Amino acid sequence: MLTDSNANILETIQMIEEDKLDIRTVTMGISLLDCADSDGEKARQKIYDKITSRAEKLVEVCAGIEAELGIPIINKRISVTPIALVAGASSDTDYVEFAKTLDAAAKAVDVNFIGGFSALVDKGVTPADEILMSSIPRALCETDVVCSSVNIGSSRAGINMSAVKRMGEVIRETADLSADQHGFGCSKLVVFANAVSDNPFMAGAFHGVQEADTVISVGVSGPGVIKRALEKVRGESFDECAEAIKKAAFKVTRMGQLVGTMAAKRLGVEFGIVDLSLAPTAEVGDSVAHVLEEMGLETVGTHGTVAALALLNDAVKKGGLMACSHVGGLSGSFIPISEDIGMIASAAAGKISLDKLEAMTAICSVGLDMVAIPGGTTASTISAMIADEAAIGVMNHKTTAVRLIPAVGLEIGDMVEFGGLLGRAPVMPTHSPSAEAFIARTGRIPSPVHGFRN
Repeated sequence: MLTDSNANILETIQMIEEDKLDIRTVTMGISLLDCADSDGEKARQKIYDKITSRAEKLVEVCAGIEAELGIPIINKRISVTPIALVAGASSDTDYVEFAKTLDAAAKAVDVNFIGGFSALVDKGVTPADEILMSSIPRALCETDVVCSSVNIGSSRAGINMSAVKRMGEVIRETADLSADQHGFGCSKLVVFANAVSDNPFMAGAFHGVQEADTVISVGVSGPGVIKRALEKVRGESFDECAEAIKKAAFKVTRMGQLVGTMAAKRLGVEFGIVDLSLAPTAEVGDSVAHVLEEMGLETVGTHGTVAALALLNDAVKKGGLMACSHVGGLSGSFIPISEDIGMIASAAAGKISLDKLEAMTAICSVGLDMVAIPGGTTASTISAMIADEAAIGVMNHKTTAVRLIPAVGLEIGDMVEFGGLLGRAPVMPTHSPSAEAFIARTGRIPSPVHGFRN
């Protein structure tokens, strides 16, 4: 008879081989506040030197942990202090060179992505924020692994509708600059409400000013593990479903805690958090949509989808919290259209709409994530979609986000290919009536009355 230890080892092997369990990302957060300089060139040299020295052994250490534990670590990433806060000390009037410095540093240490070409403008916009937002289109189209994010709203400050308007224009400009790739540049740009400062997932990761100088955080995955657990309780009550998910989430998160603490110790830096989010891929057996369908939905997007997602998110958090010393990031379930094979199939068949995705935003980790929309979609329509998502986040004290790709040259029903983990997505229809006059008002939507908790 197998001992408990042997049984656990065999179960973990099965989760890796059959259920596609992996550590989706080990992300090193690096503060760049001490790199600020009135001379932009000197600031960029400081940034390059700090990133390459702190992250020099990141990939090597992760490879060693992979070999030792037998668990795949799919991405090694870096997040940095929002660049608008650092570059603002310089007299530069364009921050594209800062993005190129980040790109060069990331490539020097061989990480997959670097996030933090970012600005925080939920209450107001500084001249540095203006420069950064204006620099985003070129920055994303002239670099390879740089990711950008802008936080335009919060429950405490409300929604900065002037910034919402500007970000609709920025997304439109980025799509047009990368028209030869059907707007691919937009896949590296996220617009947030209630952004968190310890998110290890791209494209929205940045290193908050309240974080330690250098921190390791981990993002787990595991939709396949959760689905396998639900297969064992088919026909049982929702109580049994919740218990099965909690137990599976505990095992997935425990692996993330182990990897994070090992990596932090070997790199000589602090351990930050484990993000409990279920992160899917476009591969068979690694879909959050299929987890929801395992609960009894014929297709994700039908009636009952939001309730199923609510049960899933709550159970994952309850199970994961017991397995980890520090939980943070977004911690929920990602439902990106292009990165989840079940979501791709549902969208392609017309079974899920943007309106349903907005409803799911009230429950999931982010919102309209990796959604391809018609290539001719106007900036004002994009801004209105951002505003709707931000309103859900601000009113519900949760993070919401928009990562929209105007697929230049493509129309509704066409499929756009992004490749790799970014997958592929059908172009989804938006509403045709205009919101231009609404977006043109600018100003701020005030914070909700319940935002003033003290």
